Amino acid sequence: MNRVYVLSSDRTPLMPCSSVIARLLLKEGKAKVVRRTPFTIKLYVQPEHPSTQPLTLGVDTGSTVIGSAVASEQNDIVYLSEVEARNDIATAMKERAAYRRKRRSRKIRYRPARWLNRRNSIKRGRFSPTMRSKIDAHLREIRFVQSILPITSIVLETSTFDPHALKNPEVLRKKWLYQKGINYGYANTRAYVLTRDGYTCQHCKGKTKEQRLEVHHLIFRRHHGSDEESNLLTLCKTCHDALHAGTITLKCTGKKKGKLLHATQMSSIRMQLLKRVEAEETWGFVTKEHRLLASLPKEHCFDAAMIATRGQRPVIQIQTVLVKKCIPDGDYQQTKGKRSEQRLTTGKIEGFRKFDKVRYRGQEYFIKGRMSTGYAILMMIDGKKVDLKPIPKLEKMKRVSARSSWMIDQRSMPRSIGNASQETPRQDIESQGEKEGTALIHEAEDLVVFLPHQV
Repeated sequence: MNRVYVLSSDRTPLMPCSSVIARLLLKEGKAKVVRRTPFTIKLYVQPEHPSTQPLTLGVDTGSTVIGSAVASEQNDIVYLSEVEARNDIATAMKERAAYRRKRRSRKIRYRPARWLNRRNSIKRGRFSPTMRSKIDAHLREIRFVQSILPITSIVLETSTFDPHALKNPEVLRKKWLYQKGINYGYANTRAYVLTRDGYTCQHCKGKTKEQRLEVHHLIFRRHHGSDEESNLLTLCKTCHDALHAGTITLKCTGKKKGKLLHATQMSSIRMQLLKRVEAEETWGFVTKEHRLLASLPKEHCFDAAMIATRGQRPVIQIQTVLVKKCIPDGDYQQTKGKRSEQRLTTGKIEGFRKFDKVRYRGQEYFIKGRMSTGYAILMMIDGKKVDLKPIPKLEKMKRVSARSSWMIDQRSMPRSIGNASQETPRQDIESQGEKEGTALIHEAEDLVVFLPHQV
């Protein structure tokens, strides 16, 4: 059954109601729609005795995808969402810096390069733009949920990562490896590799009589090869030169660099969230065990549901999951072309901006790009272009929601998930609750907070 989120006349969040009650309120002119996704209404008259239930917000923190869910004391899930954080900021800033350097050398007037005159770059305790974006994405989702539901407690699933243990899991069994690593007793990694290979070329086994030995990267560094001993091999100079010349090949396989970027980011995100949000803390291995016992698939929203219920089996009371994708606040590219000769329109074109949600031919899309001639390229929330023939015209579109800091859509909940999450059938209870709600809605204003399963 669909849930409609309810706000009082002063925008205080109340308990969600069923779509039947919301329809009656809108029909009788006692409420108005303030948000389409998720569907939210606002009352014109303040209820005299609004009743609310304790609700818990569970957040599955992440460096790429953030899951959130809201559960009542009866473990009923009334909100589910997944937020995709931005991971393209560093790449975009590098491209912008490259364009600036090229433009400085191309223009006739010389402009000296700027280095240490940016205050943010030398400020202590500073976070990178990517980290600020990801921390703000978590806080923005928490504030959004608090604006539509009466949240009384928050539970965060956080994680602490040990980069050394991720590289070498053996240290978890042998704690002394923290002090005495694999290179202990050697001058450097090269010395360890030479000793490991017995100061012998691993290709010719000393047949070339070459006395000069070199340490070779199995996967080249330009191909993101690691500098660890698992990617290094001892070769004599003759075999090393022949290998780079392409006359011989090796049967050994190397190792690429491990990506510990997201693990490092999560350690910082955890500390900042616990400082800025008053919340309880739980851990990923606890959530995993609870999710497996509840027979739920591995998705961030279902992890958040287990966090919100504190390990109890959740009862899914909604049919959709909100999907959000963080986007830039504005368009910063002003021109295009080799010499920036073509001006780009960053404002509105016929009342539409990039990333606006629009309705076209009965379907909802997002604007991927616009043409000054009055046409637009449409896409889904995942960024995939929608091939429509002919090219859609802006004048034939209707804007559903304006561009904000994220694109928001919703996907349907699989029926198997809803059935598996319920311990007892509730169809009879819900149908009875809807009939009672329809009859009582005319008697008191505060019945908009009526939940069919409320006790």
